[in-house]
Amino acid sequence: MEWLHELFKKSPEIALFLSLAVGYAVGKIKFGKFQLGGVAGSLLVAVLVSQVGVHVDPGVKAVLFALFIYAVGYESGPQFFNSLGKQSIREIILAAVLALTGLATVVVMAKLFGLDKGLAAGVAAGGLTQSAIIGTAGDAITKLGLDAAEVARLQGNVAVGYAVTYVFGSFGAIIVCVSILPKLMGRSIRDDAIKAETAMLAGVKLLGPEQHAALPELVGRLYEVTQGKISVEEVENLDPATAITIERVKRAGQVIEVSPQLMLQSHDIVLVVGRREAVVSTSGFLGKEVYAVEGMELTMQHREVVLTNKAFHNKSVAEIRTQTAGEVRHGIYVVQLSRMGQVLPILPETIVQVGDVVSIYGAEQDVKRVADIVGYVIVPSAKTDFVYLGAGLVAGLLVGLLVAKVGSIPLTLGSGGGALLSGLLFGWFRSRHQSFGAMPAAAVQILKDLGLAGFVVVVGLSSGLQAVQTVRQQGFTIFGVGVVVTILPMILTMLIGRYVLRYDNTAVFAGALSGSRSANPAFGEVLDKAENAIPTVPFAITYALANVFLTLLGPLVVALV
Repeated sequence: MEWLHELFKKSPEIALFLSLAVGYAVGKIKFGKFQLGGVAGSLLVAVLVSQVGVHVDPGVKAVLFALFIYAVGYESGPQFFNSLGKQSIREIILAAVLALTGLATVVVMAKLFGLDKGLAAGVAAGGLTQSAIIGTAGDAITKLGLDAAEVARLQGNVAVGYAVTYVFGSFGAIIVCVSILPKLMGRSIRDDAIKAETAMLAGVKLLGPEQHAALPELVGRLYEVTQGKISVEEVENLDPATAITIERVKRAGQVIEVSPQLMLQSHDIVLVVGRREAVVSTSGFLGKEVYAVEGMELTMQHREVVLTNKAFHNKSVAEIRTQTAGEVRHGIYVVQLSRMGQVLPILPETIVQVGDVVSIYGAEQDVKRVADIVGYVIVPSAKTDFVYLGAGLVAGLLVGLLVAKVGSIPLTLGSGGGALLSGLLFGWFRSRHQSFGAMPAAAVQILKDLGLAGFVVVVGLSSGLQAVQTVRQQGFTIFGVGVVVTILPMILTMLIGRYVLRYDNTAVFAGALSGSRSANPAFGEVLDKAENAIPTVPFAITYALANVFLTLLGPLVVALV
């Protein structure tokens, strides 16, 4: 294995990408109904690779994790702030329950197996995957009044306990959230994620990528007029509730200009655009349908427009329809209305607000005219606004450096909590002001996937060798204690969440549970199983709280063991 060691010494990035490639391949293997998934697979492979000796700069781990957690916050920011309120009480309680059960488990196991204060704190940090405990516990040890050699020994034991238990701390959380929790609930994460998304959409039908309706709502048809002496305006107003538009008229082989006053004549060819029901019902009045008439082709546009015109603010859909009747709305069809990423039903009583995104459909000149009245068009782009992305990350990491002391206990969000908070705020602000700050969904996804998997691999490469060596030297006692500290608090919290807090959606519960343990690898697997962002909001709430609650465990373990 010496040649591998030399290879990884010269190019440690090879070890990183090798662990990713092999780990994701292993993660696809099914053991009955159980499947590790890419993140857990990458972690296990990284631990194996680490045995030949690999050194990866810890800065790589910090960068990858910051990218992952910021992207998670950016994507879920609009939903997060919409969800805050009384409905968040369950998440607050869940995070507190896990911290308390985690503390009790560590203290009891330490006393049962005779662990000293340093090892107990290290087991808490690794088994609960909260690295900040190392710092708070180490600081608490210095205040015990012991001699310098004993302080150094105990602080060294903190690192040993952490190294031995951290790998399973990450892996065990994945097992609980992705495998055990769905069995308890009796439903898969994916099924309940779809259910929650459907409820959120309030019955609005959304098509996924590459999906198209077999019977589209908006259609165009060509008709040959069989009876004349009727104006374009009269035809378009046959049924005001379901408007249609005559976009083109061809008479005697020539395309002529369309105006409301234009009188249609027999044998005119007209292009009718509108909602399917209205267009089909018009056929009986206009004449027979014809096909492929030269010169009658017309390209329609679908644009998303951000509402900035305060004349429409806090008005109902019915009021706006009345307000924009006639030339303003002529030729335009609203196909979707959304607010901060959530699709709203287009009902007469639906209230529209500044900042809402209106999806409109129509001919190019009509779309441009209405867009200028409503607000501004969101220009589709595959490029990321790196000014906004960089500013968001800088702001978050700066917030993560802030420390507030409660007595002698330092409280801090850390880089992860700061980047998450910044991502939430910047994602929310972007949803309100979409003329800048673009980050396409594909870019968000690669940041989440590469950021999380890369972070986990660096952890495995950095800690795996030391963890295995320590287990060999000291037996499996510390490792076994770490397994209990990882699994038992999560199981107890899961049961309380299910039967006391009454969580009834597997995807939402899995997000909340992984956040309450600040278990980022587990959350990554939950997101992968859900295939949408439903678990993100409860995760964001419990994760922020867990960074505070679990950090407090360091001095408490030192005091109680």
